[in-house]
Amino acid sequence: MKKLNKMIFLSILVSVGLALSVLESAIPLPVAIPGARLGLSNMVVLVTLVVFGFKEGLIVSGLKSVVLMLVTGSVSSFIYSIAGAILSCIAMYMVYRYFSKIFSLIGVSIFGALFHNFAQVSVASLMLSNIKIYTYLPFLMLTSIFTGYFVGLASTYIIRNLKKNFTVLLENK
Repeated sequence: MKKLNKMIFLSILVSVGLALSVLESAIPLPVAIPGARLGLSNMVVLVTLVVFGFKEGLIVSGLKSVVLMLVTGSVSSFIYSIAGAILSCIAMYMVYRYFSKIFSLIGVSIFGALFHNFAQVSVASLMLSNIKIYTYLPFLMLTSIFTGYFVGLASTYIIRNLKKNFTVLLENK
């Protein structure tokens, strides 16, 4: 039963991540930087990494990208999404695992946002066979500092409430 509870909770996290991805596509950003997004669904990935671990975080991150592609029908967006999701998840895990004494979850989230943007610009560079696309990266990196801060702050509150209110479920991870 413990394994079933974990699978159900991870499924809910994928669903919440999907809903946040769809929702954030409808929210206009105050800055006119194409490709810049709030990264709200990264809260779900960060929460999963902290509460359940790396393997589960990678699964939730990947499934979110796959299901989003199935919902939107955009295969080209999927390539950008999955690359960003995987590299971001790995970066957040490494920073959380090895540098959590130095960086809070806000710092972990900022690293995730930075690596997510790096992965997406790298995919764009490969797909377009144009290395000059990297000149756009500093603008995305600047926005990722702010979005990463917001995602990390929100994730801190979510994790705190999860640990307080769902201790029975989280003990069985």
